[in-house]
Amino acid sequence: MERRGDPRPDRGLAGALHDALLRGEYAPGQRLVEADLCDRFGASRAAVRESLRLLAGDGLVVLEPHRGARVRRITLDEAIEIAEVRVAVEVLLARRAAEHITPQTATELRDIATGIRGAIEGFDPVAHSALNERLHLRIAEIADHETAAAVVRKLRTQLVSFQVRLSTLSGRAQTTLAEHEQITAAIADGDPDAAVAAMRRHLEGAVAALRALRASDGSDAAGRAAHVAGAG
Repeated sequence: MERRGDPRPDRGLAGALHDALLRGEYAPGQRLVEADLCDRFGASRAAVRESLRLLAGDGLVVLEPHRGARVRRITLDEAIEIAEVRVAVEVLLARRAAEHITPQTATELRDIATGIRGAIEGFDPVAHSALNERLHLRIAEIADHETAAAVVRKLRTQLVSFQVRLSTLSGRAQTTLAEHEQITAAIADGDPDAAVAAMRRHLEGAVAALRALRASDGSDAAGRAAHVAGAG
C-alpha cells in the first residue's frame, strides 16, 4: 500500500531493509533503486528515502548526490577494525547475558546452537548464517544492554559480506561451531568468566581470519602484478 507523500520516518521499512542487507540480498556497491524498493516493500518514495537516510546514518548505505543510494562497500582494513571493536562490545554482552540468564533463555540459546550444528552438518550455509546471526543477537538481547546491542547490530551488518567469505574457509565452520557451543554452554550455565573467555576466543579468531584474508589478498595481488610485469 503506497503512502504517497508521507514524510514520516518508516522505521519498519528501515528495519526490513536492514534485515535484507544482513542476509546479503544486496551486494556491496550495489545501487538501491527507489522505484524497486517501493515495489518490493509496498512503500512510498518518501518512506523509502527516509529509510535510506536512516541506514546511511548507520553507515550501511551511501547517499550520492544525483545518483541515489548504494550499499556501502567495506574494505578489509575497515572490516578488521570493526571486528576488533566487536570483541570489546560482545565480550561485555556475553558477561551480562550470563548474569541475566534464565532457564527459558538458556533453552533458547541451546536450541539455536543445536540448529547451527544441524545447518553445518547438513551443508546449509544460508541457515548457518541466519542462525549464527540469531545467536549473537539473542545474546545481546538477553544481556539487556540496549546501547551495546545497538552497536553490535550495526557492526555485524557492516561485516556481512566478509562473514560469507570467512564461512567458506577450510575448517572455519567446524571451528566456529565448537566456539559457539562453548559460548552457549558458558552463558546457559550462568558462568560470566567462562562466557567472556569463550566469546573473546571466538571473536579474536574472526579477527585473525580477516587478517589472514588480507594477507592472502595481498599475496594474490602481488602475484597478479608480477605476472603482468613478466608478461610485459
